[in-house]
Amino acid sequence: MSVVTLSVTEDEAGIRLDRYFRRHYPHLTQGGLQKLCRTGQIRVDGRRVEASTRLEAGQAVRVPPIPVAAKPARDVPRPLDERLVREIRGMVIYQDAQVIVLNKPAGLAVQGGPGITKHVDMMLDGLRDGDDPRPRLVHRIDRDTSGLLLLARTPGVAARLAASFRGRDVHKVYWAVVVGRPDPQAGEIDQPLARLGVGPGAITVAADRTDKDAQSARSAYQVLDSAGRRFSWLELSPLTGRTHQLRVHCESLGTPILGDPKYGGAAAHPSGFTDQLHLHARMLDIPHPAGGRLIVTAELPAHMRGTFRDLGFTAGNTPAPVRRGG
Repeated sequence: MSVVTLSVTEDEAGIRLDRYFRRHYPHLTQGGLQKLCRTGQIRVDGRRVEASTRLEAGQAVRVPPIPVAAKPARDVPRPLDERLVREIRGMVIYQDAQVIVLNKPAGLAVQGGPGITKHVDMMLDGLRDGDDPRPRLVHRIDRDTSGLLLLARTPGVAARLAASFRGRDVHKVYWAVVVGRPDPQAGEIDQPLARLGVGPGAITVAADRTDKDAQSARSAYQVLDSAGRRFSWLELSPLTGRTHQLRVHCESLGTPILGDPKYGGAAAHPSGFTDQLHLHARMLDIPHPAGGRLIVTAELPAHMRGTFRDLGFTAGNTPAPVRRGG
């Protein structure tokens, strides 16, 4: 074994050093990596680095001798039931060489957890073609929320898209049916939030600004239509990214989202309507990794289309995906 030097590729630009090593040396533990960084055995362009350092294309990564057990492993697709392959491929509404966009159904979790036996993450090998890398999740939406979910085809693309989400260079639009009609009918909700508890039972609550656990949370909203004062169709845009932000912000307006199983209490469950969350990730406008911007819109799920018909709301046609510039 000897010291080797790896060159960071264009596709790997932007990813953290620990994720870079997880890709090339998947058996090296995080603790082992941190020790090699701390002792200066791993260097980037000759300089000491931390595991969280983000890499740039063309940089030279010094790799010290690593045990044979930590040699790169071939990325082998996980065996997947053919029904799951068909299901995940049926969710695809846009794909190109860099990204894949899904229209996730309500009720399907994005990742695993206690009591969750089926989720998007376990199905991602069904989107591979040949020896292509396994697609990576870029962001998350709630299990009960339907709509747009963005995937990256490679680690480098995932890193660049994640940076766009952190930098707020992504515009997200959600549609919701709420109980009641907000007053005023358009504006910005500036209500800090806090998480209480851990695991599946954790909830998000409106918090006082002086609360040490409070996090800033802002959402823009606009009433697109209403059925008297009983129900409204809202367009929502989260300006920050807190867990269950839109659901708690709608509740704080006094207009909980119809069918919300966690927030809004009995008011969110009037009789005569499908008892499912009426929140849909409708549109994503993102900087495309290859240049320009990609705008993708997702068709409403069946339960929301039925409610729209019952309330007289007209959604109109769903625009086809479009990439501008680049």
